[in-house]
Amino acid sequence: MKKLPALFVLFTILPCLWAQSIQSSDIESQIPLRRVVILTSGLAFYEHSGSINGSAGIGIPFRLDAINDALKTLVINDSASANPSVTYQSEQTLFQTLRSLSIDLSDEPGFALILSRLRGAEVEIFSPTPYTGRIAGIEYRIAEQTMTPWLLLNTTEGMRPFNLSEISSVNFKDPVIEQDLNRALDLIAASRNSFSRELMVNLPGNGRRNVSISYVIPSPVWKVSYRLDLGSSLGGSTRPLFQGWAIVDNDSDNDWNNVELSLVAGRPTSFVQNLYPPYYVWRPVMPLAIAGTAAPTVHERGYETDVAEDQADRMRLTMESYIMADSAAPAPAMARSSQNLAGGTVETAAGAEAGGQFEFTIKTPVTLNRRMSAMLPLVESPIEARKLLIYTGTGRYPRLGAELTNTTNMKLPAGPITVYDGGVYAGDALVEFWNENEKRLISYGEDLSVTAGVTNSNAQTVSTVTVSGGVMTINRHQNFIRTYTFINSASASKQLLVEHTKTGNTTLVSPSAAEETISVYRFNVTLPANRETIFTVTEQRPIAERITLLSQRPETILSYSTNQEIPANVRQALTRAVELRRAVDTAEAAVREIEAQRTRLITDQDRIRRNLEAAGSQTQQGQEYLRRLVSLDSEIDALAPTLERAQNNARSAQQEYTNYLNNLNI
Repeated sequence: MKKLPALFVLFTILPCLWAQSIQSSDIESQIPLRRVVILTSGLAFYEHSGSINGSAGIGIPFRLDAINDALKTLVINDSASANPSVTYQSEQTLFQTLRSLSIDLSDEPGFALILSRLRGAEVEIFSPTPYTGRIAGIEYRIAEQTMTPWLLLNTTEGMRPFNLSEISSVNFKDPVIEQDLNRALDLIAASRNSFSRELMVNLPGNGRRNVSISYVIPSPVWKVSYRLDLGSSLGGSTRPLFQGWAIVDNDSDNDWNNVELSLVAGRPTSFVQNLYPPYYVWRPVMPLAIAGTAAPTVHERGYETDVAEDQADRMRLTMESYIMADSAAPAPAMARSSQNLAGGTVETAAGAEAGGQFEFTIKTPVTLNRRMSAMLPLVESPIEARKLLIYTGTGRYPRLGAELTNTTNMKLPAGPITVYDGGVYAGDALVEFWNENEKRLISYGEDLSVTAGVTNSNAQTVSTVTVSGGVMTINRHQNFIRTYTFINSASASKQLLVEHTKTGNTTLVSPSAAEETISVYRFNVTLPANRETIFTVTEQRPIAERITLLSQRPETILSYSTNQEIPANVRQALTRAVELRRAVDTAEAAVREIEAQRTRLITDQDRIRRNLEAAGSQTQQGQEYLRRLVSLDSEIDALAPTLERAQNNARSAQQEYTNYLNNLNI
């Protein structure tokens, strides 16, 4: 069989046509476990390899919850096998097999029910005298208020009843029933372990050759814990020492005996597909054609999709930016023996890239019994470290911290760091996935000798004002000011790193940041001994206000013309606009006054006409009303040219005001 190049390959299970000629054997006696690779994604790759001679059947036990992954990822490498196969007991094998036998033990039946199911079978019973006959059935009789089962046996002497409690044994004359009984008992005995299933790998072939079997199954994630000895990192000659230990768990059904153990830091795509239980397709039951019913409805067809493992997205890592140190140390060897935190030597793991991930290989073969755990050395190396204080804007005290540079030449997985300083425990810290030569900040306690406080304020300032097409645009800056106050009561000055959380939709005005991340700016601040230090950060957000001048009231425009934040040339132009708008208002007021006078005259005319109709035109009073109507007509006619001139003046003033604003460009 051609060797497969990838670890995660789906092995297609072939029909086992020749399984009866293969003898089963324990996997560890022929192809023991040689290699284990544990991933941080909750999976482990197992590889067995060894030598076999001729055809072989190799049983591999798996936990029930690992069967689906084993079926999905099993890979067989055997150059002499053209038709390897894998057989196993499915989820329904026991129940359905027991139901299919001539003697049905699937529902744990009692003695009476077993014999009742075998009606017609020939048996020999001892009660205590031997009798031979065929089972006719089971009947129940009441004896002393108890239902007692009796066997009805058709013998050469006729039908005879036998109390089951008095029958000492039953022998089946039919060898098939006897064989099925033994087979059923074997299946029941083999299924006593409900938490484990065995895959039988069948390898037909001739001669001696090397074979390997590999698979991927769920596994506890491997964990890591670090130790950091800051030692004399402030001015001393000894570089801080960094040490990591890997914690692994063997929860499989196999002991690890001198296996090559690798630990992979990464995040491969993985999923579980339910391959173990049998699936059945629902089919409708159709009536016979002779029943005269209509033809079945034709439904739209279904489809199948092939789901393949996604190897493209092997790792998705979110990296943060950290402060750059003044100097870089040469990278140590990937696997080394060195002075450890306790003064001894530690043989650490070898590290290498592995398909977009990073793999640590333990140099010494590992022996670990099933259901046991171990802690193994992973990395040990001097690193670059700078002690400092870190303040994140919350709390009364800044954090004790350090700036670390990963000079181990390894990609290090996330984990806790126990910090020692001067040989004394200083605190605990956490680190996310840590790339080579990347700088990271850690914090592990609070410095009670430094107190901190924060105040916030904001203010608006006008930056520019433009007028175009009758629209005035005022651009302002919203300034967000955060003031940090630190009091260092210690007798020595300290270096502080301020992590200032960014305000949304703003830019940093002052001071310049040492660096920034997605969410914070970072600033270096020196805290002199026994002094108060005030540190201010200003951020700015632009705000634009658009004002349509033609729709504004004169007093509104007047308020802008007197606002000292507005540039002088704009205020001067707005003052002229106020004058023109007032001229418009004066002209429109004159029009309204004349129109009101004309309306009063017309109202008087209507009133006099009604009085004239009441008095009659031939009366003396009626004649007076006629004279007054003629006088009112003359006054109304005299107002017409005056109103027209006033309306023309108003239109002219409005046009001058509109043209001025529309043509204003500042």
